[in-house]
Amino acid sequence: MSTQLTWNNFSKSLYSSEKLGLYLDLSNAGISEHDFQQLEPNIQKALSHMDALEQGALANPDEKRQVGHYWLRNPEIAPTSPLRIAIQETIDGIQAFAQDILAGKIRTPDNQEFSELLLIGIGGSALGPQFISEALGTSNGLRIHFFDNTDPDGMDRTLETLEQSISKTLVLVISKSGGTAETRNGMLEAKHFFLAHGLEMSKQAVAITGEGSHLYTIAQDEEWLSIFPMWDWVGGRTSAMSAVGLLPAALMGIDIHSFLRGASEMDVLTRSKDTHQNPAALLALAWFIVGAGTGDKDMVILPYKDRLLLFSRYLQQLIMESLGKSHDLNGDLVQQGIAVYGNKGSTDQHAYVQQLRDGLNNFFVTFIEVLSDRQGESILMDGKNNAGDYLFGFFKGTQTALSENNRQSITITVSDVSPESVGALIALYERAVGLYASMVNINAYHQPGVEAGKKAAGYVLETKNRIIETLNSTDDALSVKELCSILNIQGQEILVYQILRHHAANHPLEIKGSFFDPTSLMVRIP
Repeated sequence: MSTQLTWNNFSKSLYSSEKLGLYLDLSNAGISEHDFQQLEPNIQKALSHMDALEQGALANPDEKRQVGHYWLRNPEIAPTSPLRIAIQETIDGIQAFAQDILAGKIRTPDNQEFSELLLIGIGGSALGPQFISEALGTSNGLRIHFFDNTDPDGMDRTLETLEQSISKTLVLVISKSGGTAETRNGMLEAKHFFLAHGLEMSKQAVAITGEGSHLYTIAQDEEWLSIFPMWDWVGGRTSAMSAVGLLPAALMGIDIHSFLRGASEMDVLTRSKDTHQNPAALLALAWFIVGAGTGDKDMVILPYKDRLLLFSRYLQQLIMESLGKSHDLNGDLVQQGIAVYGNKGSTDQHAYVQQLRDGLNNFFVTFIEVLSDRQGESILMDGKNNAGDYLFGFFKGTQTALSENNRQSITITVSDVSPESVGALIALYERAVGLYASMVNINAYHQPGVEAGKKAAGYVLETKNRIIETLNSTDDALSVKELCSILNIQGQEILVYQILRHHAANHPLEIKGSFFDPTSLMVRIP
């Protein structure tokens, strides 16, 4: 791969779509035509599996549900008439609601126009909107803020920025079940903040949730401004084209129809059975070949555009939650996955690119190039080159430096960062993830590891509550081991110690006047 790349090899390794203004260059990935030919039966099987999913086949046998995020940008392909109608009505409803907010037809209780949007969600319910906001945000709509964690300090910092405009803030709460702890906590913190300012959050709130969920009931009972649907056939990490992504985008003044159109046009391209004319198939094949079908190499996402800063974070969830599975569809232990990280160029040339070039060769890079530098003219920095020329030079320089040292890379080029191109990029990676999952025989559409973490968190909170109850019912000083014995959780001393240490740091007076001494590992009575 370190030999000089010829024009002939480059042109054979370049895919382009004139309609979308997108290019996929595999010439530096070290992949041969023979590699593609060997895997042709695998990718054709994966493409057939994807066809079945789009037609309504069960994608999650264990959950007995379909996966239909492809229907969101083209309702006509949804398998039933009720689904087609529901999707289109939701898109129309989102557009109408957003227009009424931005035009001042829907106003605050004291008759002001809304200026801010506080989005409360977690995982895919925040990452998609965050990426869309960073990439496409304009000055034509509401300014968006996020609660995307249950970190009190993080929420305080966000609320501090809203202190003077809370009466003009629209709150959007996103949770499919309504029981997600982080989202519920954020909602309660927001309600408390509104009340502290003499306001009712319900008068300025919108919900995106499953019909009949706990959040749905709250929003209905409290007469929130509106409720938009989350369907069980749309996973969080593929929800950017649902109300989860479309409503905040529309409220920010982003053209959601162009966004959907870009994704739909990419879907057309990625249904092609001609592997060399299918960018998602090419991408999935490249991942498989570079990582030996086992995820041997990490994926480093390097977009050379500030607007695409959060693309790596967005792809981190999409790829790692979809592909990180311990067992395949046959029940065999495989421990599949591709680790994803990244930031942006040329910033990373001053950070971890040094290791990428000279360190452990356990990765491949995906460069994201944007042809358009900016809207309007640029000044010259040295009489000949503007800032965009330098950015392009740094991109090519890094790509060349890596190639010279046998580091593999893929390059995706788009003409600009627009609703259409961002929609196309999301659709490209969604399809590539699905195809790769089929090739390695795993279920890309469930996440048992995430559920295991939630269950473990529940046990921690239950244990913490039992500890506090025990301490409040005794006047004795107890050691960690004695506490474990009383609670019949021997072997959990480390967890009990860590619970007490955290609790004492935040609630020093709550335990009946006692305090926790982390040095002696005792709960003492003063």
